[in-house]
Amino acid sequence: MKQTKDKWSFILWNEAFGFSLLIVLSWLSELLRVPHYLFGEPFVPDWYRASLRTVIILLIWAWVHAVTKRLLKRLHYLEEFIRVCGWCRRVCWQDEWLPMEKYLNSKYDMHTTHGVCPDCLKETKEEIQKANPPAASGQGV
Repeated sequence: MKQTKDKWSFILWNEAFGFSLLIVLSWLSELLRVPHYLFGEPFVPDWYRASLRTVIILLIWAWVHAVTKRLLKRLHYLEEFIRVCGWCRRVCWQDEWLPMEKYLNSKYDMHTTHGVCPDCLKETKEEIQKANPPAASGQGV
C-alpha cells in the first residue's frame, strides 16, 4: 500500500510541478516583456491578463488533479485483484503462471507452509468415515 501511495504522490507532484511551471512562465512573460521582445508589441503591463491566465490554469489544474486522482484510485482497485486458475490454483503474475507459494515468495517475500483448515479437516474425516464404515461389534451367527 505504501509503494502505491508513493507512486500516486510522484505522479501528482509531477503534475503540480508542470502546472506551477505554466503559471510561473505566464507571469515571467508579463514581467520580462516577452511579447515586446518577440513580436515588437509596445510594452503595456497587463496584470489583469496574467491574473486571468493564472485563474484559468488553476481551474484546469484542479480538474486534471481530480481526474488523475480518480483514475489512480481505480487503477489501484483493479491492481488488487489477482488472477488465479480455477483448477490448479496457479497465479498469473507478469504474464507467467506461478504456483501460489512461488508467487507469495516472489511478490511479498513470504514463505508458505501447509496445513488443513477446520472445514477441510471435517469434510475429509466425513469422507473417510463414509468410505470405511465402522465394523459392527456384534455379528450374528
